[in-house]
Amino acid sequence: MLTIQNPILKGFYPDPSICRVGEDYYLVNSSFSYFPGVPLFHSRDLGHWEQVGNILDRPEQLPLEGGEISRGIFAPVIRWHKGTFYMITTNVDQGGTFVVTSKTPEGPWSDPFYLGEEAKGIDPSLFFDEDGTCYYVGTRPNSNGVHYNGDWEIWLQELDLEKMCLTGESRTIWKGAMQNAIWPEGPHLYKIGEYYYLLHAEGGTAEDHCICVARTRSLEEPFEGCPRNPVFTHRHLGLEYPVTCAGHGDLVDDGHGNWYIVMLACRRCKGCSSMGRETFLAKVQWENGWPVINPGIGKLEEKLELPMETVRFPREVSENLFFEFHGEQLPKELVSIYGRDNEMYSLSKRPGFLRLYAGKHHVGEKAVSTYVGVRQMSYTFTTSLGMEFIPKDSHSGAGFLLFQNHRNFLRAEIRMQNQNRILCVIETIDGQEKALKTTSIEKGLVEILFQVEEQLGKISIVQNEEVREVVGDIDLRPYSTEYAGGFVGCTMGMYASAYGRETKDYADVAWFAVRK
Repeated sequence: MLTIQNPILKGFYPDPSICRVGEDYYLVNSSFSYFPGVPLFHSRDLGHWEQVGNILDRPEQLPLEGGEISRGIFAPVIRWHKGTFYMITTNVDQGGTFVVTSKTPEGPWSDPFYLGEEAKGIDPSLFFDEDGTCYYVGTRPNSNGVHYNGDWEIWLQELDLEKMCLTGESRTIWKGAMQNAIWPEGPHLYKIGEYYYLLHAEGGTAEDHCICVARTRSLEEPFEGCPRNPVFTHRHLGLEYPVTCAGHGDLVDDGHGNWYIVMLACRRCKGCSSMGRETFLAKVQWENGWPVINPGIGKLEEKLELPMETVRFPREVSENLFFEFHGEQLPKELVSIYGRDNEMYSLSKRPGFLRLYAGKHHVGEKAVSTYVGVRQMSYTFTTSLGMEFIPKDSHSGAGFLLFQNHRNFLRAEIRMQNQNRILCVIETIDGQEKALKTTSIEKGLVEILFQVEEQLGKISIVQNEEVREVVGDIDLRPYSTEYAGGFVGCTMGMYASAYGRETKDYADVAWFAVRK
């Protein structure tokens, strides 16, 4: 018996989709405007996960620049059929819905096959019927006219895998389980026993989120809703419950008669969610031909016992991370905003260091900037950044960044001021910049510490084995979804910028670490 802890993927890993190939489970998440896109995870026990890659890891697969951080890639779905992996998703501002394929999960994955204007809406999924027919199922605005905000519908159409295009007529198959339902989305089709099941989310992806299900014996016949819809939600538990927004699920079985569901949910601290929507796991039991999620409990559990043997990996998804830079590629866990290229960083100019070039743009702009970070995974943690930065340009800055969106971020920045090096802690809230504290620093390597405990932050520096606090009691709630809006959680890491100017300045990073 295996005991696992929820969430199974901590931090900003929303809209999970899962498939099983033999004894291996593969899971993907939305990545919005981060590059590389669509992180791909592998497990053999549903509790321990390794990141095997990012499906969209080339610029030609992932045009992003210019949109809000919460735009970009919405709700990917991963499926496997006859030796090929398929991932379908929507780039909501640039290109629309597309499919990529690969023979192996590690890739390389193909360039996108765009499905064109026929694939309206978002949240596409693929279903392979027993006769080999592939169906596209998605969500779109009500085809009879939108009468209220969230008046959408779920629709179905065949997908020709050889030509990679929709074929035949599209059909509306479901408008939601509740009367005047809003945002019926995240649909998935399954054939289980004698029924086709449609699993979908409803109520929006915030506090009213839920999971509903419908079924039919034939895809040519109408679906009937489960009499217990919604079959899962946390909305009845109230806003003070520690886990909210549960919904957007995908079913998977273990091949031995046991069923599970992955879904998103939010953990809050002091009423705010800084980590966005995370991936949780629940058990599923079938009763009278309908799924029951966490039977006898009816809500997400912090710990689950699974009838599986533990399978571990050398490098698992963890809240404790340590990055040194001796390889030829950046680690899979590290992300940037919109994209990255060789003009942004180098792993070879100074062996053992990550060199970050101070680019013209900064993180307050909707353009590619020099930033490399990881997802925040806890409300109590410490980050450590070892950086050497001697700017020649007084306008350049480099250091540590906590990023929520282009209008809400916190940075601890090394600069030059009156021929002296300083570290300045600057908060940007709703686009308004404010310097919190400045302190002088010596030449050489500087360790920047960011210590967080339940939405309060402290920034310190370490030089010559001396720890010096720069500023404490930083309110981190403005970097949450509740304050900043959007669909993403915080990321944090290292950056460099010339703030609108051309420069040859660069910063060398010796390490970046996160420990709980």
